[in-house]
Amino acid sequence: MSYVGPGFEPSPPRRPRRRPLTVALVALVPGALLGWVVYEVVGGAGSDGGAGAVGTTASASVPVSPRSSAASSAGSGDDKPGGTPKASPTPTASAPVASGPLKGKVIVIDPGHNAGNFQHTAEINRKVNIGTNWKECDTTGTATNSGYKEAEFTLDVAHRMRTLLQAQGATVKLTQDGDRAFGPCVDERARIGNQAGADAVVSVHADGSAAGNRGFHVILPGSVNEGAADTRSIVGPSRALGERVAGNFVRATGSAPSNYIGGGTGLDTRTDLGGLNLSTVPKVFIECGNMRDSKDAALLTSGAWRQKAAQGISDGIVSFLRG
Repeated sequence: MSYVGPGFEPSPPRRPRRRPLTVALVALVPGALLGWVVYEVVGGAGSDGGAGAVGTTASASVPVSPRSSAASSAGSGDDKPGGTPKASPTPTASAPVASGPLKGKVIVIDPGHNAGNFQHTAEINRKVNIGTNWKECDTTGTATNSGYKEAEFTLDVAHRMRTLLQAQGATVKLTQDGDRAFGPCVDERARIGNQAGADAVVSVHADGSAAGNRGFHVILPGSVNEGAADTRSIVGPSRALGERVAGNFVRATGSAPSNYIGGGTGLDTRTDLGGLNLSTVPKVFIECGNMRDSKDAALLTSGAWRQKAAQGISDGIVSFLRG
């Protein structure tokens, strides 16, 4: 997720941390880092050099739901950049299947940005109220150095997630499905989840940081009570959702938590994002990797890896909803 609209004041830059992962740190860090430690201990697939082996052990684990057979039916997709599936005939909502562990649950997937935003800069630069201040309606998002847009990535992962979650019986709604010229604005994105009465909302993104910055992180809502924003009731459940997503993302993809945000936990709390500030239901963002780093970009542009990313995020949602 790269915020490049005029007047945007990004959060202060964070210096990459070289962190020894000690037992004491593991004792302090919940879900996401524990999932990473357990993953390394049990000998998972690993990443292509994203982080070194962790030299500690832990008995805790992050709950993971059983993998659905939909993973194979969804397919690994096209490994070429831009291999985004075609939009479905019903772009923003779907009826649940007859049965499944998530029958009766409503999940909203928010594919970050919109490929059409580049042609509608005046519209997306319009300011909207996010409770704590005013921010741009939306931004263009970022892209890899080869031109693969964040908006293409997020919509592709959202489609894969929809297939996986529908197979579990959930009703799945997307905030946009390539069916609108630009946007929606960040306040509308929050409103879609609220009005759906969603049991969980995940906003899918990829970061646009400096080369050498690698890994994923999940953004959690901080406590806000200002103007139209009141996140106090969702801070706790959103953290639980974020921890489940982070832990399962590690297991499915082999990616390490971010080496530049979150201090190795894979979690970051923010109060400057309208999509979180205005939400009244449990919601998190996930930055799946850094599009400006060549090693992360190689993963993000791989259809097979995007399938793993969709599986990990979906497993996290399922784990959260099943308790």
